Amino acid sequence: MNSVLAFLSPLLPFAASLLFLLLFLEQISYLKKKRSVPGPPLVVPFVGNAIPLVRNPARFWEIQASLAKSSGVGFSVNYIAGNFIVFIRDTELSHKIFANVRSDAMNLVGHPFGKKLFGEDNLIYMLGQKHKDLRRRIAPNFTPKALCTYTALQQIIILKHLKLWDQKSSESSPKPIPLRFLARDLNLETSQMVFVGPYLGEKVREKFRVDYNIFNVGLMKLPIDLPGTGFRNAKLAVDRLVEVLADCAEKSKTKMKREEEPTCLIDFWMQDTVKELEAAAAAGEPEPVHTSNFELGLYLFDFLFAAQDASTSSLLWAVSLLDSHPEVVAKVREEVKSIWSPESDSLISAEQLLEMKYTQAVAREVVRYRAPATVVPHVAAAEFPLTDTYTIPKGAIVFPSAYESSFQGFVEPERFDPERFSEGRQEDRIFKRNFLAFGAGSHQCVGQRYALNQLVLFIAMFCTLLDFKRHRSDGCDEIAFNPTICPKDDCMVSISRRCPRFPNLSLE
Repeated sequence: MNSVLAFLSPLLPFAASLLFLLLFLEQISYLKKKRSVPGPPLVVPFVGNAIPLVRNPARFWEIQASLAKSSGVGFSVNYIAGNFIVFIRDTELSHKIFANVRSDAMNLVGHPFGKKLFGEDNLIYMLGQKHKDLRRRIAPNFTPKALCTYTALQQIIILKHLKLWDQKSSESSPKPIPLRFLARDLNLETSQMVFVGPYLGEKVREKFRVDYNIFNVGLMKLPIDLPGTGFRNAKLAVDRLVEVLADCAEKSKTKMKREEEPTCLIDFWMQDTVKELEAAAAAGEPEPVHTSNFELGLYLFDFLFAAQDASTSSLLWAVSLLDSHPEVVAKVREEVKSIWSPESDSLISAEQLLEMKYTQAVAREVVRYRAPATVVPHVAAAEFPLTDTYTIPKGAIVFPSAYESSFQGFVEPERFDPERFSEGRQEDRIFKRNFLAFGAGSHQCVGQRYALNQLVLFIAMFCTLLDFKRHRSDGCDEIAFNPTICPKDDCMVSISRRCPRFPNLSLE
């Protein structure tokens, strides 16, 4: 031991000097990229501000937005775990990012560590013609006929879970119940039924739910890819989920070959796919791209990821905002009552859903007021001229903020006001560029109509079938990231049935 220490002792000054040099170069590199843009003047070596981001994401992004706004430049910078980041508050600058998603400009990543979690072949990361071809294949999933099929499934699952919420609240009374995990389970079952409905058995559904929760937890962890870590567990859970979804795709292909009526999203997708596969086989050609079971499993997982957490966020904020605006609840109930009655035991039809203009406005205002995915991460594949005076360096992670854009342009944007989307005011058209909750450009959310239908149906049924009271505490409506935003207290409520009886809904 003494001989080892004697050997190392002369090297310690050199090691210390090397470490100091690396730290110095890191600061210089950061400052060179930062230039005069608002952001921290110095950063913690190696980790930067990763710890504040993980501990309190809402506060971290609030500070970045404040710097971007107060400086007048519309964006700010920071340094996270070895990555230089650019936060964009200004709507027009955000559109500039969304409009330049291509191999030599901006690459959408969806999550700062997304490629490590999802793999590089997922829909999120596709560019150019390959991306256009896949979007073309996805289009049949969201036709009016397909959406009509989904709304029926959505209502049955929503009703099932509202009954469960009523029961749990009754058993918990007088204590309130937290809705976050209940809303997540509602949305997960809805996604399962709508996307791959008849192809998941009950045992598989439960394992699916557990694995998705493991994945969700991993999204909020640092990307430490070692056995036993939350991040590694999330990666393994994704592999299992994709395998299950790939099996569903194979079963759907078999069904669609028999030309049966589609009953879920993957069926609508496979209708044309099986014809292409049969034509390729008859011509002795290889299978078309985007048609293998594994690829389809990946894309279905993308849909699940896009729909699940965002919808959970919107449902929770809807409950919180409705409770604090009883006049809105009264108008929703009046409108729904004039169109649909629970005593009819009939599903809300597509035509009736379109008639619910005010309820639709409420849903859009919920999404505007609390955009579920507050930022949309991109990576600069090359130097990118953001303004006349600042160029984003290659490799920087860029965060256009859909949340901040929602509070620009609109009349009294800090006020929750569904009337802004009425025919008389039409702020959804006047300030269309500020409504970025579903993104913009070539990667704009393809399922936004489906997502809004889910929220409209939930609001209509929740207000009509249940009475509810939010149990408020200090800071209960502060924003928490899980990974999309939700009320800090997990939305504590008491619920009771308000209708004479729950409706008996069925697909028949």
